[in-house]
Amino acid sequence: MHQIHIVGGGLAGSEAAWQLAQAGFDVRLSEMRGVENTPAHHTDHMAELVCSNSFRSDDAEHNAVGLLHAEMRALGSLILGQADRHRVPAGSALAVDRDGFSEGVTAAISAHPRIELVRERVDRLPEGPAIIATGPLTAVSLAEAVQAETGQDALAFFDAIAPIIHRESIDMDVAWFQSRWNKGDGHDYINCPMSKDEYLAFHAALLAGEKTEFREWEKDTPYFEGCMPIEVMAERGVDTLRYGPMKPVGLDDPRTGRWPYAVVQLRQDNALGTLWNIVGFQTKLKYAEQVRVLRMIPGLEKAEFARLGGLHRNTFIQSPKLLDGTLRLKSRSNIRFAGQITGCEGYVESAAIGLLAGRFAAAELSGDTLASPPAETALGALLGHITGGADAETYQPMNVNFGLFPPLPGKSRKADRKAMMVARAREALAGWCA
Repeated sequence: MHQIHIVGGGLAGSEAAWQLAQAGFDVRLSEMRGVENTPAHHTDHMAELVCSNSFRSDDAEHNAVGLLHAEMRALGSLILGQADRHRVPAGSALAVDRDGFSEGVTAAISAHPRIELVRERVDRLPEGPAIIATGPLTAVSLAEAVQAETGQDALAFFDAIAPIIHRESIDMDVAWFQSRWNKGDGHDYINCPMSKDEYLAFHAALLAGEKTEFREWEKDTPYFEGCMPIEVMAERGVDTLRYGPMKPVGLDDPRTGRWPYAVVQLRQDNALGTLWNIVGFQTKLKYAEQVRVLRMIPGLEKAEFARLGGLHRNTFIQSPKLLDGTLRLKSRSNIRFAGQITGCEGYVESAAIGLLAGRFAAAELSGDTLASPPAETALGALLGHITGGADAETYQPMNVNFGLFPPLPGKSRKADRKAMMVARAREALAGWCA
């Protein structure tokens, strides 16, 4: 007999299932893909990565998401374990071979004796203990069931996918390998330089390019600032891109020895190094326009695309209003939510909330109570934001960041604060785990 039902086999659902199974509980993990696909996914693998292959910075000493990595590793995270196993070069970032990673997660889930993976679409909230981890592309029927239970309309935003290019089609007589400020081993990013005239022509093409048309019900849906389409950024001003994904600082064009006017960066997308994604170039341009406009980038004139960019609608609930401190639905305590549907943003954050949901559920099934991780930890800061740290009416997706942590007591030098917060977090996590 299954002791808990998890709906959704993305990063959060897979992590929650793993935590529960490792704690000795039998899990039914329902995954819709394999029966019904989504607008964004291309395989039926667990934890398929859609928007990027990067888990962002792995620097646990100076970066909040790097600290979150470290905390998840300390708690036996399946997702971080597979990410480390399938890591590809990306400087100080943790990037993975996209296919190898999701295949690894799928194999681990499928082989666990306490997890039954079932390919099925779930249309209603389960009656027994359950975790809903259906992510930003929750099936309409289940989303309607959530709305009927909570009496709240789901919030929504658009998420855009960056194009991926075959490495052999990049002109390396124009482009060059270099990480910004020479971090990493020097071959983590490919850089395509632009002169002022080339940049202005490219900017104009982005504005003029034919865009995906919205359905009537999508027109008032806001974008998430952390995954903004490139052409939407271009609409904000002629120099917006030069201070965003196309900033040239710290990159010396070997042909001139100087910083270009603007730079387009590509990051390795698979272990073989044959596929590279355009960093920060999420787009809603139509496919033919993408090919035309992106081939205006110096070095990409003959680019061959393994995947073009896309656009899909994401949904999330008003978690600060609807969930308690252990991610349970206040109106129906047998149900927990995890992952992006709670309003966290990012692969790592989604998996982290899945990890916590699994651990909270395991404690409850054991007849115990698990205290929330301290607010001084990355896990606790993220959880606190989701379950009460934000205003429910204006709640928007959020990546983990030091601004979510409690301020340090007393006075300290700005240069020392991150290191002090990291030290405090490690001490707090050790006490929570003891």
